[in-house]
Amino acid sequence: MNICVFLSAADLDDRYTRPAREFAQLIGKGGHTLVWGGSDVGLMKVVADGVHETGGRLVGVTVDFLATEVRAGTDEMVITRDLAERKALLLERADAFVIMVGGMGTLDEATEILELKKHGLHDKPVVLLNTAGFYDGFEAQLRRMQEEGFLPLPLTELVSFVEEPEDALAYLEDGVLPRQFLAPAARRCRP
Repeated sequence: MNICVFLSAADLDDRYTRPAREFAQLIGKGGHTLVWGGSDVGLMKVVADGVHETGGRLVGVTVDFLATEVRAGTDEMVITRDLAERKALLLERADAFVIMVGGMGTLDEATEILELKKHGLHDKPVVLLNTAGFYDGFEAQLRRMQEEGFLPLPLTELVSFVEEPEDALAYLEDGVLPRQFLAPAARRCRP
């Protein structure tokens, strides 16, 4: 499976790097391919290292103005003209999406992929790995949009929120969320 990961290129502390590394190792051990922004810095490097070290393939898709930060030795590296072309190619190359911690670029990619899914322009699974509660506010906003009629379909059809790396990959591979995310009484605002 080609798993596109949206995440930060910033250097972050262990509460974010440890789960990112764990998820990357699961991708590699599972024989999957990482499709990502192609950078060899920050959390992007951590994930690429983890996938590479465990035997997974690396497909980078970067943009011309970030070409100085690309990772050497990938299985494939594509350099696009602009961010719009980059996002289109990431969508095309991916079988599934995982949104990890990140800044404005990650949020832009996440909202675009959700908007396209909302309009039926793709039906690929989208998982938000909510490490250390990083996206609690984003999840609350999406739930409010659903409750107040701004989403034409249930939030659970757009994105699945998980807190652990193994739950993200299990959902992508098997389409099943862990029990705690299914029973309303046993969950904290998770589908």
